[in-house]
Amino acid sequence: MDKTAPPAPAALLEHLHNLLGADGLHPQPTADQLIEPRGLFSGKPIAVAYPDTSEQVVAIVRACAAAGVSIVPQGGNTGLTGASMPITEKHSLLVNLRRLNQIRTIDAADNSLVAEAGVIVADLQQHAANANRLFPLSFAADGSAMIGGAVSTNAGGTNVLRYGNTRELVRGLEVVLPNGDLLDNLRGLRKDNTGYDLNHLFIGAEGTLGIITAARLKLFPQPGKRVTAWLGVATIAAAIELLERLQQRSNHAVSGCELLSATSVEFVRRHLPQARPPLQGDKEPAWQLLIELTDPDPQRPLDTLLENTLADALQQQLISDAVIAQNLQQGEQFWRIREAISDVQKQEGGSIKHDISLPIGQLAEFVQTPLPLLHQRLPGVRPCIFGHLGDGNLHFNLSQPVDMDQQAFLDLWVDFNRLVHDQVARYGGSFSAEHGIGQLKREELARYQSPVA
Repeated sequence: MDKTAPPAPAALLEHLHNLLGADGLHPQPTADQLIEPRGLFSGKPIAVAYPDTSEQVVAIVRACAAAGVSIVPQGGNTGLTGASMPITEKHSLLVNLRRLNQIRTIDAADNSLVAEAGVIVADLQQHAANANRLFPLSFAADGSAMIGGAVSTNAGGTNVLRYGNTRELVRGLEVVLPNGDLLDNLRGLRKDNTGYDLNHLFIGAEGTLGIITAARLKLFPQPGKRVTAWLGVATIAAAIELLERLQQRSNHAVSGCELLSATSVEFVRRHLPQARPPLQGDKEPAWQLLIELTDPDPQRPLDTLLENTLADALQQQLISDAVIAQNLQQGEQFWRIREAISDVQKQEGGSIKHDISLPIGQLAEFVQTPLPLLHQRLPGVRPCIFGHLGDGNLHFNLSQPVDMDQQAFLDLWVDFNRLVHDQVARYGGSFSAEHGIGQLKREELARYQSPVA
C-alpha cells in the first residue's frame, strides 16, 4: 500500500508563508530533497521552509511546536543514513538551511571563523584560504555538503588523523532548541570553565536536540609544504607499521593515510580510466596506501624524509612499490582516485555498505575474520574495502556477485549487517564511524549500544 501524508495544517502553512514569504516556503520540495543519495529512504513533508536568518528558524520552530508538527532539518542532503528525510506518515516540515549561508566573521589572529549552517564546506575552505588559513574538514561530498549538517553528524573525512573529527574543529555553536529558544554559544573562548560544555551535546546529535544555525570553527596555518605518495603493501599490518614510522620520523606531520583494497582500485581502473591509478603492473597489490605529509614551513624537507623512509621500507619489503607525486597537481590526481571509489562502486551493481571503526591495533586481524564468513554466506560476493587507516575507520563495503540480481543481493542487507557488525562488536569497534545513525541504523543502535548509554 502506498504511503500518503495526512492533510497539511492550513493555518500553520499560512502563518509560515506570512513569516517567510513566497521564496521562503515551498509547498513542493525539489526531487533531490526527497530521496537520500543511495535511494534507500524518501519522504514527503507538508512543505519546505527556507529560512535566511536564525530568528526565522526560531519562529518556525515555535510555530511547529504549537501546531504539533515535527521538523526535519536538512542541509545539502549528502548523508547516507536517511537522517535528513521527512517521514511521510506524519506531519513534518522540512527546514532546508541553504539560505542561511553567510560567513559572519573571520578572525585570522584567533584562527577561527563563524559560519552559518548553510555554508557549503568547500566554500568555507575557500574563505579560510582567502585569509591564508586552513579549514581542514575534507570529504568526498564537501562540494555540496553544508557545515550545519557536517557538525550535526560529526563528519570525519580524510584529515582526521592530523586535525580530528568535526567535533575537534568546533569552538562554539548557535542552536535553536525544540521549544524555540536560541542558544548563543558562539564566543568560542579557549578557556571557559563556567559550566557544562553544551556544544558537545549537539555535535553528532543529527538535529534531534536542536537545529544548528551557526558555528565558530577552528582554523589552522596553511600548509607551506605538501608531499603525497601512493604505495603498494602486502598486508594491513605492514601499512600500520609504515604509518607508525612516518609519524615518528616526521613528528606527526602525516595529515592523511588512506587504505585501499585491490578490488576498490580495480573498480576505479574499470570505470574511470582517465584517473590512472599510479601503480602499474600485471596484478594490483593486495592493499594500497595514499599518504600525505604537510607542514606550515615551506622549507621543511618532507620530500627527503618521505623518500628515505620509503627506501628503507622497500629494502625491508614492508612495501612493494611506491610513487611519489612530482607536484601538487599529481598529488591532487591521487586524491581524486581515492574520492572516486564510492561512485564507481555503484556501477558494479548493488552494494551493502558498512561504515565501521576499530582500534587500529585490531584492524589487521579484524579484516581477515569476516571474509570467509561472507564468502560462505554468498559465494562470489566482492568486498570493496577502503578508508581512513590512521583513525581506524573502514568502509567495509560489499558489491554483489557479477551475475546476481541486484535486488536479490540487497535483500541480504540485514544478514550481512549482522555478520559484519557482530564481528565489529567482538573486536571492540563501532558500527557507525562517521555516517551517523539516521533512519538506517536505529535497530543497530538498539542492538549494540550499551543500555546504560
